[in-house]
Amino acid sequence: MNRSVLLLGVSVLALCASGAFAAGLPLASLSANAALFLVQGGSKTLYNQNSNDAHIAISSENLTSGSSSTFDDQGVDDFVVPKGQTWTITEVDVTGQYSQPPGPANSENVIFYRNKKGMPGKPVRNGTFDNLKGTGGPDFAIMLPGKGLKLEAGRYWVSVIANIDLPSEGLWYWEVTSRQHGRQGMWQNPRGGYDACRTWCTIESLGATGPDFMFSLRGKAR
Repeated sequence: MNRSVLLLGVSVLALCASGAFAAGLPLASLSANAALFLVQGGSKTLYNQNSNDAHIAISSENLTSGSSSTFDDQGVDDFVVPKGQTWTITEVDVTGQYSQPPGPANSENVIFYRNKKGMPGKPVRNGTFDNLKGTGGPDFAIMLPGKGLKLEAGRYWVSVIANIDLPSEGLWYWEVTSRQHGRQGMWQNPRGGYDACRTWCTIESLGATGPDFMFSLRGKAR
């Protein structure tokens, strides 16, 4: 289904003819979206907040056009592996939206972080996966390579970043859910192109009308 993205007037990303950005923060208003699930044989849903679409989204991407690298940004959200369980995560599903031009992304990066005082800490050992080719787009069902990632009980954070070429493929936005699950989702723009959140800040502080990103995790629990 072809769905349009309306960029908010006070929080708009504009691509000028020169290839540079005009003002604003990376928020997009959009129509409702049905989440994508790719069911892997033998896996089950371990965690799910891929619902209650708030009809707004925030960019999370590595812009492969070098002139735009200061606008590289990243969303992240938390989840909890229950006490007494060990999860082997084999799939990450996210709900998203492209701007115009409408993609597609070249690939996706998935990073799992440890929790540090209620915020993302250091990446989990062996928890960084680069250049994965998710099924679908702009909703992605992303299979982790090998046997996936094993996590013991505790709070973690997961980030999905689209690798996308801005001039020819546009932008990718990670959709926001209207209900909070655990900690609020967070976002950063380390190189400061947006002049906001060089380090992690909550997505509500950007003006989003929902507190968390839409995602689910699949795999096995024991």
